[in-house]
Amino acid sequence: MATPTTLPSTFTAGQVLTAAEMNNLRGAFRILQVVSTNKSDTFTTTSTTFTDITGLSASITPSATSSKILAIVSFSASVSADIAIMFRLMRDTTAINIGDAAGSRTRASASMIFNDSIIQQGTYNWQFLDSPATTSATTYKVQMFVNTGTGYINRTGLDNDAATRPRTAANITVMEISA
Repeated sequence: MATPTTLPSTFTAGQVLTAAEMNNLRGAFRILQVVSTNKSDTFTTTSTTFTDITGLSASITPSATSSKILAIVSFSASVSADIAIMFRLMRDTTAINIGDAAGSRTRASASMIFNDSIIQQGTYNWQFLDSPATTSATTYKVQMFVNTGTGYINRTGLDNDAATRPRTAANITVMEISA
């Protein structure tokens, strides 16, 4: 695998690269593999602790420990009442892309507070560049919890059969980027 560390540290105008340097340049910072999962069904939870969103995960096996993994997540969520709903991105069993610890505050990747009994639906789009430093199979997934009531993925809290009550799709894509 070519890496940018085998290239000259600086370039000057008119400099001619060797064939080996050109090959290294072609191999640097490439997308080596892409894994994507689409979730078109709904998910419901009343869990007051983080729980996996079924079907919103993707596994990838990096080819080098120096590789980066770009995780891209998109989904819509809704709730049943005045509640807080929180999400976090996981690498296997480790929460990543979360806020700093501060007292008893929940460390999350994203959250939404719904109030005034207005049932709303929010859309979440994340990108996070991770450095797993492994060549073992690695699973990226999204977890969520609600502080009370019910949380929903890919549907509104009021799910009556009407054109104003959408069903949406969620997806997670992970890409190995050569370092």
